[in-house]
Amino acid sequence: MDDLHGLEREMRASVRGGVDFSVTARALNTMDASNYRRVPLGVVSPKDADDVRAVLALCAGRGVPVVGRGGGTSIAGQATGTGVVVDFTRHMNRILDVDPATRTARVQPGVVLDRLQTAAAPLRFGPDPSTHSRCTLGGMIGNNSCGSHSVAWGTTADSVAALDVVAAGGETYRLGQGWDGAPRGLQALVERELAAIRTGFAPFAGLPRRISGYAVDALLPENGTDLARFFCGTEGTLGLVTEATVKLVEAPSAKALAVLAYADESAAAEAAAGLLPHGPLTVEGMAADLVPPGSGLPKGGAWLFVETGGATPGQARAAAERIVRAADVVDALVVDDPAGQRALWRIREDASGTATRMPDGSEAWPGWEDCAVPPAQLGAYLREFRGLLREHGLRGTPYGHFGDGCIHVRIDFDLLTRAGIGRFRRFSEELAALVVAHGGSLSGEHGDGQARAELLPKMYGEPLIGLFEQVKGVWDPADVLNPGMLVRPARLDENLRFAVLPRKPVDVAFGYPHDGGDFGAAVRRCVGVAKCRTQAPSSPTAVMCPSFRATGDETHSTRGRARLLHEMLAGEVVTDGWRSEEVRDALDLCLSCKGCRSDCPVGVDMATYKAEFLYHHYEGRRRPAAHYAMGWLPRWLGLVERTRTAGIVNSLAKVGVLAAVAKRAGGIAPERDIPAVARRTFSAGWRRDLGRRSAAAR
Repeated sequence: MDDLHGLEREMRASVRGGVDFSVTARALNTMDASNYRRVPLGVVSPKDADDVRAVLALCAGRGVPVVGRGGGTSIAGQATGTGVVVDFTRHMNRILDVDPATRTARVQPGVVLDRLQTAAAPLRFGPDPSTHSRCTLGGMIGNNSCGSHSVAWGTTADSVAALDVVAAGGETYRLGQGWDGAPRGLQALVERELAAIRTGFAPFAGLPRRISGYAVDALLPENGTDLARFFCGTEGTLGLVTEATVKLVEAPSAKALAVLAYADESAAAEAAAGLLPHGPLTVEGMAADLVPPGSGLPKGGAWLFVETGGATPGQARAAAERIVRAADVVDALVVDDPAGQRALWRIREDASGTATRMPDGSEAWPGWEDCAVPPAQLGAYLREFRGLLREHGLRGTPYGHFGDGCIHVRIDFDLLTRAGIGRFRRFSEELAALVVAHGGSLSGEHGDGQARAELLPKMYGEPLIGLFEQVKGVWDPADVLNPGMLVRPARLDENLRFAVLPRKPVDVAFGYPHDGGDFGAAVRRCVGVAKCRTQAPSSPTAVMCPSFRATGDETHSTRGRARLLHEMLAGEVVTDGWRSEEVRDALDLCLSCKGCRSDCPVGVDMATYKAEFLYHHYEGRRRPAAHYAMGWLPRWLGLVERTRTAGIVNSLAKVGVLAAVAKRAGGIAPERDIPAVARRTFSAGWRRDLGRRSAAAR
């Protein structure tokens, strides 16, 4: 971009929301939860639809790419871009209306799913990805997300009634059923290609999780010419959603959870389809490699989590027990108390993070995160999938939505060396062929993005790929909306996030024993699942991340800090290395509480990373006064105790002038009061009380 400052000035003049082209904003948005990295020019946080129109009109006029972003939890790379990132989470995050009578809600794209669920209760939005505490409705629409309850309530496309959309040049459309509101040329294109659409999509008619490509078959007259359904899963390549009317469902009053144990995941997969006639709400599968010790699951090598519902707890439990009796299992457990169910569901929901580490602690990555096959084919597919892993010398642990035939897996790809990346490509090409041979979709939930779009011709054939390109041309003729995704895609082995990192470990002060002594490997632990971006604790003991909850700012989340450290090591966006003020400021509000060490599914230890950074940042330099005042506080208090001057210190602290001088010298904000120093330390008091009790006992 030749005139970056000119673009920024025009944005600030035209947009009422936030415009941020700073180093920090760019570094925070280089990655999502995928293997990919693309550096944006800047970030805009629109206030409303008018801001979105202004951004798109400006960028289209300058040929600048635009990518929409919600929670940034996409696993295929579609939430990253080289132009302007439009962040909907800051301002366009309101629930506009909930109508129990029509069972619908109107929401802006930045609404977090859990907020909608709370507002809609006792109704609910059907799809519920494992990232429900931080993913946004806009992102779910872009990816056509699903979640564990899709066997009961379908995909996001099944749950959308109407969409307000802004297209590439700032044009606005209201998408529902029928051709009203469609961009010019779309109806003529579809009517001209009716035979090709019917023939091309016919092989996938019985596939519950077909997310790959454009759902052009939703525009067929026999399918109701459903523009809103068609738009779901387009990954921001055709337009940006500014408002959505979504359908709500009535959840059962009571639920029970049957945990069915099997010898291995193939046995669990074979059994999943047979449970569907019983009407379960979920049929989720996972293997022992992903389960922490002491989880409380019944004895086995793999499990199906089968949720049932009813008007009363007794009815829900009876339904779960019927499924247990009908299933051929090694062991089983039925849980009907809500707290017990939540604890078990957390095991499943954390799998997207825990799967990033193999049992021996080595790294594993997405890339083939969510292929889907017909449920009846799942067992056979998994056996061949395991065989393909062995042929390539790879390891991975499948889990996911077994009832819908959708598999998630992280694989121990070597994405750091040329040979490893070559194997990644060969495996990807062969696995795509295997999925297609089983009548499946390359994506069953998370979208194609950069990870799979290059391989879509294997699934759809060249005629339909050509049709997708024509559809893109109708909506976005200048190709500014998320270019490189779905249509004319980037190669799946380009833009890998690891390519920019140093090949040799940097010198560090701490040992990082679980990361081979490599600070870069420690930073790579953060894969972007963003559990640190939740506004409420995920469990009674969870604390991550207090600074994000206080500020709502990605900069002050564990993920945000890890992104800045990644970019510091890369040296492209953050160029000052250990001296970086951007990294220092992001770490400043980190409480070093170690909450991420226990709450993060991959054990990111930001407190240690902060100490490492500050050691290097101030090495050979004077630290800020607060570091001496607060960092040495145990020394100062020890001195007060030894000299027995607590009373004098407290008296002086009450003198306004002296207190102001002390706060200024100690780097303490002038608004703060200096707390009184206890005349006796806790330890001294405890020893005295213990002595008294011992004496009384004698």
